[in-house]
Amino acid sequence: MRPAPAPVPPPQTPITPPGVPSISGLMTLAVAVVVLTALYVGQDVFLPVVLAILLAFVLAPFVDLLRRWRLGRVPSVIIAVLVALGIILSLGGIIGFQLAGLASDLPRYQSTIQDKIGSLREGTLGRFPALLKDFGRQIDRAVAENTAPPTEAQPAEAPAPNEPNPLPVEVHEPEPTPAEVAQNVLLPVLEPLATMGIVFVVLIFILMQREDLRDRMIRLFGARDLHRTTVAMDDAARRLSRYYLIQLGLNASFGVVISIGLWLIGVPSPLLWGIFAALMRFVPYIGSVAATLPPVLLAAAVDPGWSMALMTLALFLISEPLMGHVIEPVVYGQSTGLSPFAVVISAIFWTWIWGPVGLLIATPLTLCLVVLGRHVERLEFLDVLLGDRPALTPTENLYQRMLAGDPDEALESAEVLLKDRSLTSYYDEVALRGLQLAAGDASRGVLTNRQLEQVRDVIHALVQDLRYHDDVEPPPGETDDDPVAPPESEKPAIKEPAVLETRPLEERIPEDWTAEGAVLCIAGRGPLDEAASEMLAQLLAKHGLGTRVVAHEAVSRSAILNLDMSEVRMVCISYLEISGTPAHLRYLLRRLRKQVPKAPVLVGLWPAEDAVLKNEALRSTIGADYYVSSLRDAVVQCLKAATGEEEIPEAVTSAKARQAQETKRLPLPA
Repeated sequence: MRPAPAPVPPPQTPITPPGVPSISGLMTLAVAVVVLTALYVGQDVFLPVVLAILLAFVLAPFVDLLRRWRLGRVPSVIIAVLVALGIILSLGGIIGFQLAGLASDLPRYQSTIQDKIGSLREGTLGRFPALLKDFGRQIDRAVAENTAPPTEAQPAEAPAPNEPNPLPVEVHEPEPTPAEVAQNVLLPVLEPLATMGIVFVVLIFILMQREDLRDRMIRLFGARDLHRTTVAMDDAARRLSRYYLIQLGLNASFGVVISIGLWLIGVPSPLLWGIFAALMRFVPYIGSVAATLPPVLLAAAVDPGWSMALMTLALFLISEPLMGHVIEPVVYGQSTGLSPFAVVISAIFWTWIWGPVGLLIATPLTLCLVVLGRHVERLEFLDVLLGDRPALTPTENLYQRMLAGDPDEALESAEVLLKDRSLTSYYDEVALRGLQLAAGDASRGVLTNRQLEQVRDVIHALVQDLRYHDDVEPPPGETDDDPVAPPESEKPAIKEPAVLETRPLEERIPEDWTAEGAVLCIAGRGPLDEAASEMLAQLLAKHGLGTRVVAHEAVSRSAILNLDMSEVRMVCISYLEISGTPAHLRYLLRRLRKQVPKAPVLVGLWPAEDAVLKNEALRSTIGADYYVSSLRDAVVQCLKAATGEEEIPEAVTSAKARQAQETKRLPLPA
C-alpha cells in the first residue's frame, strides 16, 4: 500500500520591500515639528491657556454646585474664580511672610552651620581628606624616585632689591537711580502677576462657555458619531475633574501634615515647607526628594545637635510612603492611566518646553492627552504611547508569544484572562484568533518553517497546560454601568416549562457517546488546523463526550480505509482558513459518509466572516449537517446530538461548576 501523500506546502508569496514614506506620513511629521516649535517659541501664549484649562477642570464641579443652588451662570463663575484667586493670593502672602522671617534669622543659622562644620573637621571625617592627601603624596614620591633622573639643584633666585609694593585699588559703583531700582524690583514681580491675570481672564471665558467649547471640539473630532463623542467627552471631563480634585486634596492634606509635624519638631517656617511639599508632590518621582532636602538642611542649621534633622527626615520618610502607597491607591481605586515611562518622559518634555512650571503640570497635562487619545479616534496614538493599557490585544500578544516560542508567558497571560471568562470563551476570543493570524501569515508565505513549528509547539503546550482548567462561565458581576432592571409591573410574564430535567447534563449523555473516539475531530488541510481540533476535543471531553483527534492525512483516500471508526458517533472537521469552492471538503465528506453513514458531520469554519457560512447554496453542495463559526456553538451542537435535546443551557458548564454558581447566589447569613 502506498504511503499517504505529504501535504502540499502553501505557495511562497514574495515579500515586497518597504516603500518610501507617503505624503500623509511626511505631512504628519511636519505638523508634529510645527506644533513642537510653536509650543517652545510661544511659551508666553500657551502656558497661561494651559494653566487656565487645568484650573477649569478643578473649578468646574464647584461651579456646577453653585448653579444647582440657583445662583446663575455668571455669579457662579465669578464666585468660583474669586475663591480660587483668594486661595492663591493667601498662599503667596504666607510664602512671602515665611521667607521674610527666615531671611532675618539666616546669620544665626550661619554660625550654627560653621560650628558643625568645624566639629566635623576636627573629627575623623575631617582627618580623612588629610589621610588621603598624605597617601597620594607618598605614591607620587615613590613614582618620582623610580622614574625621574637625578638633577642638580638650582640655586633660588634672590628677590630684586628695593622693589616697590603694589598700591591698593578700590572700585565703587555709582548709586542706582530710582528707575533702575524700580526695574530691578518691579519687573520680576510684574511678570508673574501679568501671567496670573491672563490665566484668570482665560479661565473666566472657559467656565462661561464650557458647552460651546465642548460642541466645537465635538464638531472638530467626532461629528460622525455625535452621541458617542458627546458621552466620551463628558465622561472624560468628569473623570479629569475628579482626578484633579482628589490629587489637589491629597497634596493639600500632605502639606498640612508636614506643616504640623515640622511645627511640633520645632523647624522654623513650617507653613512654608508644608506648602512647598504640597506643590512638589505634583512633580513625579523627584518631587518628594526635593521637598525633603530644604527642611532637613534647615533643621540641621537650627539645632546644634542632629536630633531635629533626624526627626525631620523621619517625618518625610514615613509620610511620603504612607501617602503614596497606602492612601492614594485606596482613594483613586485604580491607576491614573499613565505608564511609569510616560510619566518620566512627560516630565522631561514639559520641563524642556516650559521650564519649572511645565514640570509642575507635566502629569496633569499628559493625563489630558491620554484621555483625549482614548476617546478621539484621530488621537489614539497618544493613548498607545503614553497610556498604561497594554499596547497589544490578548490575541496579538498570544501570537507574539507563539512566534517567540515562549509557552510559559502564553500560559501566564491565559491564566489572567481565564479569571473572568470560561475556557471556551478564551479559546474562541483569543486562541483561535491568534491561530488565524498565524494561518494568514503562513498562507502569505511570511512564516518560516521554524516559526511555524514554534507556533505549533506553543499552542500544543498551552492546550495541554489548560487541560485541568474547568470550563466554567463566571457569574456576571454587578457594576455601576449595568442597565437598571425594569420594575416588576413592566417585566414580561415568564412561562414555566412543562417538563424540567433536573439531572446533570453529563448524566443525560448516552454511554456510547462517552467512549473514546465517539466524536472524531479531524483537522483540515491547513498547517494549524490540528491545533483547533485539539481545542475542540478538549472542550468536548470536559463536558463528558469521548473524543479523538486525527490529522488530515489520516482521512485521505488511501488512509481512511485503515482508520478505525467503529466507535464514531459524530465527526467534527476544523478549518482555520478556507476559501473559494472547497471541493476537497465535499469529497472528504463523501468518503466519511461511506465509512460512518449514520454519524452527523459538523464543519467548523472558525473565521466567522468566511464566505462558506454566508452561501446557502455552497453549504448545501458540501453536504454537512452542521456549520459553526465558534467552539461554543460546536460544543452545543455536539451535546444536542448526543442527548437528543433541542435546548442546551447557554452557559455550558459541568454539574460541579453549576453547583458552585448556585452556591454563590445563595443569600449571605445575617
